[in-house]
Amino acid sequence: MAFRGIHDADPLDPSVLLLQDRHRSHFVDTEQLQDVLRPRQQMRAFLSMWRLDPCIRPYVIRAGFYGIYRLGHIIIDWPLITCLVERWRPETHTFHVPLGETTITLQDVAIILGLRIDGPAVTGTYMVDVAELCGDLLGVTPPADALRGSIISIRWLCQQLSTPAADADEVALERSARGFILALIGSFLFPDKKGVHVHLCFLPLLRDLTLTSTYSWGGAVLAHTYRELCRASLDRRCGISGCITLIQLWSWERLHVGRPDFGRSVPFAAPPLPHGLHDDDVDGVDEDVVDGLPVQHGVHPEADADVAPEPALPLGCRWRVPLTRVLNPSGVLLLYRDQLDAQTSDQLIFHKGGKIIPESGDGEDEAAPGAGAGRPDGATGAAERQESSRRRRRSTQAEKKKMKEKSPSPCIKPVKCRR
Repeated sequence: MAFRGIHDADPLDPSVLLLQDRHRSHFVDTEQLQDVLRPRQQMRAFLSMWRLDPCIRPYVIRAGFYGIYRLGHIIIDWPLITCLVERWRPETHTFHVPLGETTITLQDVAIILGLRIDGPAVTGTYMVDVAELCGDLLGVTPPADALRGSIISIRWLCQQLSTPAADADEVALERSARGFILALIGSFLFPDKKGVHVHLCFLPLLRDLTLTSTYSWGGAVLAHTYRELCRASLDRRCGISGCITLIQLWSWERLHVGRPDFGRSVPFAAPPLPHGLHDDDVDGVDEDVVDGLPVQHGVHPEADADVAPEPALPLGCRWRVPLTRVLNPSGVLLLYRDQLDAQTSDQLIFHKGGKIIPESGDGEDEAAPGAGAGRPDGATGAAERQESSRRRRRSTQAEKKKMKEKSPSPCIKPVKCRR
């Protein structure tokens, strides 16, 4: 879809983009809206008040949510999210950039967040018996002040289930794990407008944690993110909910705008702790990180010796780096807009034939999602980059050789056209 230019966001052909009069870009272009969106996310508060007990960690791993927990809290770049919302079109569910259209795909969700994208759909009903459901799966019945219809307070869940008893049996541990996963869903994957409540429609899906891991949580997160992007892009909305971290990490993997200094990241095997936590809150990290740290509640590093090893961390963990721009969000928003308007083909990474490749060879191994998957450091070293360059050179030489073999016979001289 073509647009008029940098200073006019209206499309040339309005037959497809029918919602332009209600779109955020229209209000920005007419100087009726210049505010920065305030994404709503409570992952930091959740991690600061609910420490993952080592006893329930195996259940979280079995359900497939441990990667989300280890991803933790990532500081949201508000101007970047605002800039992306201005480019989002609800008619096509794509971001419109100068080079074309791009969007978040299921593959992005699977690689960045580590969520399953196939299997049964995440679906349920809003008509639930709250007292019976919570009593059966959580072991406690919420009071009236902890409920709003069929949504429950995350803080109340933390107060009731965050510390299992020392002699808790498997049933009690599973109930604590369900409460933790339910709060994690409400704080990170499907947050409400305030991020302090979670809907109980997800709780029946946590009845059997082994079966929970087979659901397409990635597909549900992507659909929910699409819906929240559509809502935020229309009618002068001042906020946005949904999985904001997914949008930001996707942008850092795909676009050059606002990308932090990757060279300052910490080792991938031991990402930094979520803000608000202390070293003694860590469980399940590498032995060289745990050794020498203070331990609380009588839990020692050796206590996890019989616990199943950690699964592979999602690629999003490598972006646990400080933001380079945290002051003057309005000024940064103008900078991001200009950078997107001046975008070139070597600054956007596309999908092509099932593979993720950049438009040019620059930064190929560094920016492509999945480039660090399976490696202990999550980044591409000098040896890998050199090997990639050698492969590209060999491929180019092979193509030249094939073209030379297909060239005309020496007895037939090709005619050169004068320019």
